[in-house]
Amino acid sequence: MLHRSAIAPIAVAAMLAAAAPGVQAQGAFPDWSGQWIRVPDGGVPRYDPTKPIRKQEAPLKPEYQARFEASMRDQDVGGQGLDMAYSCRPPGMPRMMSGVAPMEFLLSAGVTHILFDRNDYAPRRIYTDGRGWPKIGPDEATFPGYSIGKWIDKDGDGRYDELLVETRHVRNPRTWDQSGMPMADDDEGVIKERLFLDKDKPGVLHNEMTTIDGSLTRPWTVTKSYRRMQKVWWGENNCVEGQRWVTIGKEVYFLSGDDTIMPAKGSRRRI
Repeated sequence: MLHRSAIAPIAVAAMLAAAAPGVQAQGAFPDWSGQWIRVPDGGVPRYDPTKPIRKQEAPLKPEYQARFEASMRDQDVGGQGLDMAYSCRPPGMPRMMSGVAPMEFLLSAGVTHILFDRNDYAPRRIYTDGRGWPKIGPDEATFPGYSIGKWIDKDGDGRYDELLVETRHVRNPRTWDQSGMPMADDDEGVIKERLFLDKDKPGVLHNEMTTIDGSLTRPWTVTKSYRRMQKVWWGENNCVEGQRWVTIGKEVYFLSGDDTIMPAKGSRRRI
C-alpha cells in the first residue's frame, strides 16, 4: 500500500496531466506496438506501392517530368540521376514512409514518435497536444518536416481508431523514390496522412497519404501498408559504413574491389 505522502504527488501529477490543454487522454491508444515493415515486402520502395517505380503515373508538371526522364537516362548509363541517397543524404518526407527501413511507433498523450532502423532517418515527431503551426524559416526546415496530428475515435468506444497527420516545412532537395523523380524546389509542400489498423487484420497498418506539392498538377493520393513482424530484431543500418561512392565536382565515382577509383557512368544499372 502506498504511504499517504507518496499518494499526494501522484494525484497532483495526474490532475496536471488531465488539465493540460489539447493533450489527449493516455490509455486510449490503439496497439501499434512492435516492428513494422512495408507491404508488399519485395520490390523497390516507392510512393505508390501498387505501381512499378518507373511507371508511377505521377501527375507531374512538364518541367518536372523532363527532369525525371533525364534522371532515368543518367541512371541507365551508371549515374545516380537526381537520387542523392547514395551519399547518405536523408530522403525526407514522404519518401521515408515508403517502408525503406523497419519502423516503430511510440505513442503518448502529447506526441507520437516514429523511429526508423536507419541512422540517416531522423525520428518523426507528430505533435498531438493541440499546438498551432510555428513560424519556421527556410533554413529551419528538416527532412522529416514538422508534423501536427490528431487522434480520432470514430466509433465512440473510448479507444482511438486512427491518427490524422499533416506535415509541412520539409527540407530540400527531395525525390519521390530512388528513380530520382523530383519534388518541388520549394518547401511549400504539404503531406497529409491517415494511419489506421486494418479492421480484419490487426497486424496490418494502413497509411492513406495525400501529397500536395509544387511538382504536381494535382494532389497525389496513395495507400501504403505496413505489416507487424512476428519476430522482432533491431539491427544496425549505418549508411556511412561501407560507403564507396566519391563525388568530385558533378561526377560520381566508386571504389572498386581493389580500392581503385572508377567512374560510375559506364557501369550500367537499372531500377
